[in-house]
Amino acid sequence: MTQLAYRRIVLKLSGDILKGSADGGIDFNVLDRIAGEIVSTHEDGLETTIVVGGGNLIRGSEAGKIGLNRITADNMGMLSTVINAMALQSAIENQGVETRVMSAIAISELVEPFIRRRAIRHIEKGRVVIFAAGTGNPFFTTDTAAALRASQIDAEIILKGTKVDGVYDSDPEINPKATMFKEVDFMEVVKRGLKVMDLTAITFCRDYKIPILVFNILQVGNFPRVVGGQKIGTIVKEIEQ
Repeated sequence: MTQLAYRRIVLKLSGDILKGSADGGIDFNVLDRIAGEIVSTHEDGLETTIVVGGGNLIRGSEAGKIGLNRITADNMGMLSTVINAMALQSAIENQGVETRVMSAIAISELVEPFIRRRAIRHIEKGRVVIFAAGTGNPFFTTDTAAALRASQIDAEIILKGTKVDGVYDSDPEINPKATMFKEVDFMEVVKRGLKVMDLTAITFCRDYKIPILVFNILQVGNFPRVVGGQKIGTIVKEIEQ
């Protein structure tokens, strides 16, 4: 049994994580493995909510660059997050844990609308809640949605599962001498343009004192290690000077 460092968390997953090593779509082996780690920590008592992106299917900002109306492209991107959320829901429920998908846009035949009090009630009843469709508005990323939902449900932290080990001072795929931070202040992220979350999300988390922990979720076992309090990845928070 994992000794938990947190009670209630938001796990932020990008669509890129769900596609695994493929060019696009969903790698169901990756999906099932991540679902298994979510289930194991849920059984230890962790209250888990998830914000999922949709970049593996369509990325609104990229589609907008090739001539598609940006608002239409972002709406399509929001719909793609619903597809990913439903896939993740099925993978988790196949392993015995009840879930709810709550969407910021109304698709009542498929998923529930996001209602804050209902979301908290689902959490209190022991369900994993997956938030889809971002904020429900074009131009805002799912990073911003994660920050917003974390504040709405009183989550202690946002755990951002990525393909890299943490936050680096430069791109480690380009610069082999890039240095990873163990911890970094919100303002340092902004000043140096570090790739953690978009500026809106970072500013929101700073203002509402929501720490962000960036870690490699594709490394097997990292999610249970992180929620167990092991020093993995990079913590982004307000650091006393």
